[in-house]
Amino acid sequence: MAHGFPIPARLAETCSERPERAAWLERLPSAVERARRRWSLSLAGAPFGGEEGSCAWVAPVTLADGSAAVLKLGMPHMEAAHEIDGLRFWGGNPTVRLYDADDELNAMLLERCEPGTALRSCPEPEQDVVIARLLRRLWRTPAAPHPFRPLAEMTAAWSAEALADAHDRPDPGLVREGARLFHELPRSSPAEVLLATDLHAGNVLSARREPWLVIDPKPYVGDPAYDATQHLLNCDRLRSDPLALVRRFSELLELDADRVRRWTFARAAADTSGAWGDLDAVAIALS
Repeated sequence: MAHGFPIPARLAETCSERPERAAWLERLPSAVERARRRWSLSLAGAPFGGEEGSCAWVAPVTLADGSAAVLKLGMPHMEAAHEIDGLRFWGGNPTVRLYDADDELNAMLLERCEPGTALRSCPEPEQDVVIARLLRRLWRTPAAPHPFRPLAEMTAAWSAEALADAHDRPDPGLVREGARLFHELPRSSPAEVLLATDLHAGNVLSARREPWLVIDPKPYVGDPAYDATQHLLNCDRLRSDPLALVRRFSELLELDADRVRRWTFARAAADTSGAWGDLDAVAIALS
């Protein structure tokens, strides 16, 4: 809480990492007030915390007609720069609906998922099936001109970041191979579709309109095989039997398992999160 304004701890921690995010956080109370006045909203509870509150300020609200919604203001974040555009493109199929947006504030008035239970409450094999179905619905090719960036732009940035830290890693050669694939795989993509890029069981919520809806997309255009990786990296089975998990999920997605394997290897080998020992073992098993 800052000056009486509720700020989730995870969001405050994330914003402390970069000056532009800290500046955004300082402006946040006035931005929320502008959005509240624009849409005649009443706050209906405290902002969501945990993973949901690490990269955006998100809170339940009530509209003037008494209906439920969610107000979301996203912090400056390279990967999520076109979230509003993506939600407009998908039109609620199978994402949450975007009722309205203020592009200047990066503010979104969203459908509220009720009961809103995260898919991660289900066993992992069930998560596989649900996420595969959602991904296959998401993968559509946007007509030109469109605002979306190529996947290669994100993976090039990740490659540079990983290589800059490679000397600190137990196996710098593993990092270099992952970074090489970050450049190679986007160029050889068999298809160019709009990707969610961050679809895992924490970003899928139970709802009334559909059993499950996608939240927090970070859209890029590129290889659908890449979109398998975020779910895989969040599965415990990736540590115990990565090849079997990649094969299973690839079959559900009707994708080339070897391509999914190479993308997952690249993500694990060039990871910059600090979980190196764990993900190095995954990368070696997938190499």
